[in-house]
Amino acid sequence: MQHRYVSIWFRYLKTDWYLRRHPDIKSQPFVMYLLQNGKMVITAVNALAEAQGIFAGTVLADARAIHPGLIAEVDQPEQFQKLLLKFGEWFIRYSPVVAIDAPDGIIIDTSGCTHLWGSEEKYLNDITLRVGGMGYTVQTAIASTIGTAWAACRYSKDKIIKDGEEFKSLSLLPASSLRINESTLESLHKLGLRYNKDFISMPVPALRRRFGNDFVIRLHQALGLEMEWIEPITIIPPLQERLHCLEPIVTRTGIEIALHKLLEIICDRLLKEQKGIRLVCLKIFRVDGITQSIEIGTHRPSNNKQHIYKLFEIKLQTIAPALGIELFVLEVLKVEDHQPEQEKIWMANAELRAAPLALLIDRITNKIGSDKIHRYLPDEHYWPERSIKEALSLTEQSTVSWPVYKPRPLRILIEPELISVTAPVPDYPPMFFRHNGRMHKIKKADGPERIEQEWWLQEGLHRDYYYVEDEEGCRYWLFRLGHYDPEKKVEWYLHGYCF
Repeated sequence: MQHRYVSIWFRYLKTDWYLRRHPDIKSQPFVMYLLQNGKMVITAVNALAEAQGIFAGTVLADARAIHPGLIAEVDQPEQFQKLLLKFGEWFIRYSPVVAIDAPDGIIIDTSGCTHLWGSEEKYLNDITLRVGGMGYTVQTAIASTIGTAWAACRYSKDKIIKDGEEFKSLSLLPASSLRINESTLESLHKLGLRYNKDFISMPVPALRRRFGNDFVIRLHQALGLEMEWIEPITIIPPLQERLHCLEPIVTRTGIEIALHKLLEIICDRLLKEQKGIRLVCLKIFRVDGITQSIEIGTHRPSNNKQHIYKLFEIKLQTIAPALGIELFVLEVLKVEDHQPEQEKIWMANAELRAAPLALLIDRITNKIGSDKIHRYLPDEHYWPERSIKEALSLTEQSTVSWPVYKPRPLRILIEPELISVTAPVPDYPPMFFRHNGRMHKIKKADGPERIEQEWWLQEGLHRDYYYVEDEEGCRYWLFRLGHYDPEKKVEWYLHGYCF
């Protein structure tokens, strides 16, 4: 099941609340204010005041200069926090997973709920009509990510963003739609990057270096490249099973039997709910009061009892029963949607071939650590050592394809290694080069291929690459840094091996 999120924005939450109780001033410009640094600053306005050019953040005295008859009341922040919480509880009728989006919004995880209203459009219309009937102005939008739903709700005319259209939708919106802080937004504007389309396709390292990691996280969350969670108002009970022992368990066999029983219950339950385990923890409580725990994780959601048991089996030897174990608790810390394979056969983007690989990687990861397993995707850079990036998961799809129009060696060094050359020739590779104390005589060569410096990342010289073959038939990828100059020494580097 694909996750869908609804963002709800109470545009005039505070003023609507007050005007419901004082309908006699409903047809007049109205604001609320707080005393800040010795000045009365407006914190909320109604639609009529906004139409007069009065906005939150304006000093009340300046606003009254624009509209002398402006009505103002003191803000009550704590009162409106309670109001938003009450609204959140009211919205549970639309979904069991509702979260507060302070200071004036609500986020609903509406996965599997909209069909009860007939469609997503009818779902949103029902929210708008019912809340509007209470006297509140509300805007809504639905998307597959929280960030896109939030942006569409406040900045887009399209309120239903289909799955997979996050990039297209966000590209048309201003940079402020990414939920970034004011300083970052100001930096973007100074560089002329006012809309998401101006930077959304830029290399991630350049964005991170210029605007910080928080900015990149917000962008990736909105695009669905990074997970984002909400904190529900009503806490969902943890997915866990408990097994009490009539007699303390002191043997490895007893521990294995207990784990089998717990996994059978948990996995059968998840199978019915079409969920799969991503992170699970086994806790054991000994009779001497000491608690031990072991965790295992999977790269893809799984409810395969045998596979998960095998992952636990690797770490069961770390458990010391001592005087005996009286309680086993198996708690699922992270779950994700998991459809049976027979259903995936009919899906256009089925990835059944990745399932056996995921099982293998799970076993290797739990033996040697997750930091030893890596998967790489192409990245849009000229420099060869920058042309790949590490994938976040097995299922992450690349936004660009691997370049195949020019050959590359099978092994490229992370950092080019300096070599010494003899008998250099203009626009040709040298006759000899020395690497790691060994001299190589070049018999054949192909090139050059010029790769320019990425001037937006750093300054420097271009590179001229050559494929060369020595007298033993070994092939190497060399480059000269900058143009040939007979009057000064030009640096040459080894950057790859061709097998």
